[in-house]
Amino acid sequence: MAAIDDLPPLRDVIQRHGLTARKSLGQNFLLDLNLTAKIARAAGDLTGADVLEVGPGPGGLTRGLLAEGARKVLAIEKDPRCLPALQEIAEAFPGRLEILEGDALEGDSLAHLNSPIRIVANLPYNVGTELLVRWLTPDAWPPRWASLTLMFQREVAERIVAAPGSKAYGRLAVLAGWRCEARIVMDLPPEAFTPPPKVRSAVVHLTALPEPRFEADAEVLQGVVARAFNQRRKMLRASLKGLRPDIEDVLRGIGIDPTRRAETVSIEEFAALARAVAAD
Repeated sequence: MAAIDDLPPLRDVIQRHGLTARKSLGQNFLLDLNLTAKIARAAGDLTGADVLEVGPGPGGLTRGLLAEGARKVLAIEKDPRCLPALQEIAEAFPGRLEILEGDALEGDSLAHLNSPIRIVANLPYNVGTELLVRWLTPDAWPPRWASLTLMFQREVAERIVAAPGSKAYGRLAVLAGWRCEARIVMDLPPEAFTPPPKVRSAVVHLTALPEPRFEADAEVLQGVVARAFNQRRKMLRASLKGLRPDIEDVLRGIGIDPTRRAETVSIEEFAALARAVAAD
């Protein structure tokens, strides 16, 4: 812990480098090092693991990840103002922090890391969902990452872990539940952040399963789920009519009433539907 103890308080770092959070970048800084350490611990045993962190800002969570024993942290930061603060952390942990200036939505960040890989981040609110969907839909499964420990708005976190039949159940819950174990591991109030957001936040931990829970072509399943929930108030026979002209027969053939709505369909049923839609 000597290295982290030698670093200045985050509030001093922010003041010295002029790091006022920018709404345009979805920034809300988490400055309580007790909380950032708790998030790092929620990611599991980091000893011997490479960690991808997106949007580290002044580096509060970065410090926690390194202090918890991460073999290497790759921090991707879009805001050039944060780079000097991150460099100070890199100097305190020689050879263990790599900083990349850029957009996490561009390029293949995981190519810079070695297995086992864990992704841990207080994601910028404006790109969090898109990044999650990308990590859940790689070209091949299992993915290169072993787990995701990610901060979201509480509402988004609830959508990731939602069960069928609930209002929060939708595309994110199906994509996450099909291939992962997902659970909310922390709640954080607005006052934990600088500046305080208008909503509560939560940390979700997702562990990649060795293989999906149910057999289905990933691309077909994603298409079926997207259509179903894009018009979630409509009956399946209406929301899915663009998939196949005989969609009502397909639904009945696998035991799904065409008058049901998407929020009532389980992941297993969506997988069965994807198999049926893909069949000749």
